[in-house]
Amino acid sequence: MTRADYPEPVRELIAELKRLPGVGPRSAERIAVWLLQSPKADPNLLASALQKAKEAVRPCPTCGFFATADGCIICDEPRRDPHMLCVVEQATDVLPLERSGSFKGRYHCLGGKLSPLDRVSPEDLRIPQLLRRIESADGEIEVVLALGSDVEGEATANYLADLLRGKNCRLTRIAQGLPAGGGLEHADELTLMRAMQGRRSM
Repeated sequence: MTRADYPEPVRELIAELKRLPGVGPRSAERIAVWLLQSPKADPNLLASALQKAKEAVRPCPTCGFFATADGCIICDEPRRDPHMLCVVEQATDVLPLERSGSFKGRYHCLGGKLSPLDRVSPEDLRIPQLLRRIESADGEIEVVLALGSDVEGEATANYLADLLRGKNCRLTRIAQGLPAGGGLEHADELTLMRAMQGRRSM
């Protein structure tokens, strides 16, 4: 007797959903069944929104953030400080900084971080565009490295620091340490070390 399974179109849908980051086999199956059976679901609307976003959104050629044919919301904002440039790994890293309201300058998204295991080398990142922006700046600028504190993020920060030394910029790195509301008993040794190194006067 043949075991029952989903029809081929449903299996194809589940396979495509499984390719999404963070979606496992069971989640992909639940999403597929919900899209097909729930009265609240509108697969055509979802497909249309995906198609529209895919066609309309592209990386900004200057900063690497999300842009449309109307331009880039960051690069087109004249009130941003042109003498401050925050370097992040991905375009999505801009949003937490923007939501915090702590940075009023411009951004540069590298499009990743150095990772020999994943075969990501300096040639795969938007480093030449960064160098051009710094060299064409009107006066000295502050370059803030807001990269991850993992091994790859540290390697990328060190590589950029070596590359930018002697250029028309002052290099800084975001402070790293204890999260707000966190106690010392839950912090690992590296976090505590960075918290100590990043201490400031009161």
